[in-house]
Parts: sequence; C-alpha cells; structure tokens
Amino acid sequence: MAAQFFNRIGQMGLGVALLGGVVNSALYNVDGGHRAVIFDRFTGIKESVVGEGTHFFIPWVQRPIIFDIRSQPRNVPVITGSKDLQNVNITLRILYRPIPDELPKIYTILGQDYDERVLPSIAPEVLKAVVAQFDAGELITQREMVSQRVSQELTVRAKQFGFILDDISLTHLTFGREFTQAVEMKQVAQQEAEKARFVVEKAEQQKLASIISAEGDAAAADLLAKSFGEAGDGLVELRRIEAAEDIAYQLSRSRGVAYLPSGQSTLLNLPSTLAQ
Repeated sequence: MAAQFFNRIGQMGLGVALLGGVVNSALYNVDGGHRAVIFDRFTGIKESVVGEGTHFFIPWVQRPIIFDIRSQPRNVPVITGSKDLQNVNITLRILYRPIPDELPKIYTILGQDYDERVLPSIAPEVLKAVVAQFDAGELITQREMVSQRVSQELTVRAKQFGFILDDISLTHLTFGREFTQAVEMKQVAQQEAEKARFVVEKAEQQKLASIISAEGDAAAADLLAKSFGEAGDGLVELRRIEAAEDIAYQLSRSRGVAYLPSGQSTLLNLPSTLAQ
C-alpha cells in the first residue's frame, strides 16, 4: 500500500516537472529598452509589438524576435568630392533607433540586422549629395550649415525605413594632400605678407620720427640763433659761467688731489664775485 502511494507521488512529481518544463519553454522575457515581434509559422509576422515583461508564446509554432530600441551610435566614413572637385574624407557619426511600431515591417523587409543594410547605404548617398553643393573652403567655414543640411535630408530618408535619428554630426573632415599643401602655402604667404606690411609700417614710422626730430633740431637752431642775435655775447658768457660752476662743484666733491695745467687755472678765470 505504501509502495503504491509513493509510486503515485513520484508520478505526480514527474508530471508536475514535465508541466513546469512545458510552461517554462512557453515563456520569454522582454528586457527594458527592448521590444519583441512574434513570428508565427502559420500566419507569419504578427503586426502587434510586444512590450517589456514576461509573455507566453506557443512553442514550435511561434518564435519571439527581440529588438533593441535604445539609441545606438554608428560611424560612417565617406570619401567624396566637393563642388570644386577636391577629395574630401568625412566621418559621419549617427545616433539611431528603430520606431517601435515599425518593427514588424522592419523585420519583414530588412531583417534583424536592419542597420547594417540601411545606414551604410543611405548615409553616403545623402552625404555625397550635400557635400557636392559646397566648395572645399565653404566646407570648412560653413561646417555647421553642412551638418544641418545632412541631418535634415538623412532624417527624412531614414524615416522611410522606420528609423529615428537622434543625432547626426560630422566628426572628421580632411582634404586631399594637394589641397592641404595649397592651404598651407596660402597661410605661409599671408604670414609673409603681414610681416612685410609690418616692416613697411615700421620704416614709415621711423622716417616720420626722423623728420620730426630734424624739424625739432632746426627749430632749436633757429631759436639759438635768434637768442644769440638778441643777447650778443652775454648768452655765451652765461653758459661759460654755468660750466665753470659745475666744474668747481665737481672738484669740491672729489677726494683726490686735482692738478690743473699751469697758466690755465679755471678758478682764476672765474668772475671776481665767484672767486671770493
């Protein structure tokens, strides 16, 4: 009797385990920032999109396909030509994500690797079309405008495939070797021209200063000549007295012995009032 009871318990446990395995195999999870579409062997891709959480599906008949709907970065390098036929190397950085309601259509038309099929195609197409409208110099000076133009046109193209582009920016912009050398030579020439202009301006300023100095000397000479004409020898005598006073002062402060040539004593030549 006890053996039959334990046997039945064992059978019930096995049945519960099998049932748990079946139920567990019919469950799937959709994590945060993800969505799922259901592929049915009989009806195909269902139009409804499954949100986050734990859900049921029919094993063997149905299969959940999980999509990441968070923004993802991608760099697209492109080599193209400008309006003036200069080679341009551009790297376009894109932040993209799928439109959740468009996931059934995206999977049906493009598959789960939709980004690998679409972005490397439409990004170079739009970028080449926009860059061809600008000269090489304009690509440098009007880079923000170029980026906005690319963003507008690429957003429209991506929406046709069920994409949302959160951010588009030009992260790398270089030109061919010939153009780069031409720009460097132009910069050197501009620097040399600025240096030459500075030298010319400096020479003109020096010339003007010399003219002003010469005019000052001429005016001073005229004043001296006028003073001599008015004062006669009196001005010369005044200057001689001032010089003698200065010499006497310097000799008085000297600690050494000063010798004067015989017969040429400066003090003897001073006026009588000064000698006293």
